[in-house]
Amino acid sequence: MEPRGPVGVPSDFRAIDATILADRWDVGEIEAGSFGFLDERRDLGNPVRWDPDDATQLWLFHLHYWEWAWSLAAHPDQDRARSTFASQWRSWSDQTTFGRWNAWAPYPVSLRAWVLLNTFDRLVAGGDLEDSMVAALGLHAGFLQRHIELDIGGNHVIKNLKALVGLGAFLHDDDLIDLGLEHLDREVEKQVLADGGHFELSPSYHCQVLADFVDISNLLRSSGHEPVPALDDAVHRMRCWLGSMRTPEGGVPLFNDCEPVSDELIDLLQPGPAATEGLTVLEPSGYVIVRRGPLHLIADVGQPGPSSPPGHIHADCLSFVLYVHGEPVVVDSGTSEYGSGPRRQHERSTAAHNTVEVDGIDQTEVWGAFRAGRRARATLERAEISDHAVVITASHDGYRHLPGSPVHRRTWTVSESAVAITDEVVGTGHHRISSRLHVPETALVAPVTDDRPLDPPPRIRSVELSFGDVGAPAGAEQHPSTVWRRGFVARGFGRLLPAVTVTNEREVELPAVVTTTIDVVS
Repeated sequence: MEPRGPVGVPSDFRAIDATILADRWDVGEIEAGSFGFLDERRDLGNPVRWDPDDATQLWLFHLHYWEWAWSLAAHPDQDRARSTFASQWRSWSDQTTFGRWNAWAPYPVSLRAWVLLNTFDRLVAGGDLEDSMVAALGLHAGFLQRHIELDIGGNHVIKNLKALVGLGAFLHDDDLIDLGLEHLDREVEKQVLADGGHFELSPSYHCQVLADFVDISNLLRSSGHEPVPALDDAVHRMRCWLGSMRTPEGGVPLFNDCEPVSDELIDLLQPGPAATEGLTVLEPSGYVIVRRGPLHLIADVGQPGPSSPPGHIHADCLSFVLYVHGEPVVVDSGTSEYGSGPRRQHERSTAAHNTVEVDGIDQTEVWGAFRAGRRARATLERAEISDHAVVITASHDGYRHLPGSPVHRRTWTVSESAVAITDEVVGTGHHRISSRLHVPETALVAPVTDDRPLDPPPRIRSVELSFGDVGAPAGAEQHPSTVWRRGFVARGFGRLLPAVTVTNEREVELPAVVTTTIDVVS
């Protein structure tokens, strides 16, 4: 470890965000008070209006993260960057009140503290702001000591603890580091599952938490502290999990609340190797991966999410994504916003996923922005290679509260030329069952512009879809309907891309069986 001054992080430590976010923001736009977050730009003037009335809370949180300072720190004209930073920091300090939302919510405080302590040498050290910035970071540390988000839990707590460890290293305060590590020891055991998955079951939050763990581990080493074996073991297992879950495109599937993760970040996280063929079962986190010839299928066969926090849960048991020859053919509809409203409600609903819906009701009760109530309970019944195919069977009881107590059981049979899906809904009584597939526009032979039901249906590259009749008691009334309709899938906050939703719907007497076949074509 190289000698340091009275404050600062070791010169040989480089935070992951220092690389990932170095070119994210334009310095000229920052100077002008123009900020873009979540695919939405606002011109806030100079001096900046730090609490614009028309912004969502999530957008305001991003503003108060100060992550755009990474781009200032990386700018080649450091005089310009330091001047811009100083101007913005003074106006922020003048307009915000200690302890007051949104600037002083614990999560933005954690991210902002991490940015400030890591950009201090480039943007502050040796200048007029040095003493006041050190005092401000001490204020951040005192605030976080009293506001660790144990009530929210999950990735929020990890951000709090990372900031505490970082502030302890910066201020040379071992008590802060010890406090962070004391909580971190419990959180690692709680949040990292036996297969290495993060317990919120979102691949992008998995990457975020893994990056936090890597940063903490590297900073401790650079600061001369003993490694934390449990933390390093968690990093290893999380890297292996990430390697197994990567899609043929190199990214991650967008299960639950999830956004695309950049290739650059994934590479920095050093994911473990993935199998090139066959079956991978990540049972604790509830994902099964099949690689068979040109087919790459990832199935969600686990629980909706942890008992707490419930905020990133979707009603998506037995959903899946499918790639053919490396291209996405069946995709998750993703997450485009966190604000409470119709779009958020839809994106968390069963109808937004590639699974079966009964009577137009969500299998897991989701509402508001981050609420979840009654939950489906999933069971993985079978996952094996049999007769030159991979067979997966899983079930859930998310409709047990309906008359006749329906249970959905799905079997995927994956050969080198097809995916055969058998959906069995057992129970009694008359019900409407709807099976959906979400197909991205990139998989279509021609784009779709008509918002009405599409007849004839558009052609999909590489595959053909077919739907089998429903098996039901003799004489039961059946009203089959397969509808193709233009829709959208989210590819990040504020980003909706065209897609087609295929809905195979039937009115039946239970028990009933629906089959869907996805054949690979030349």
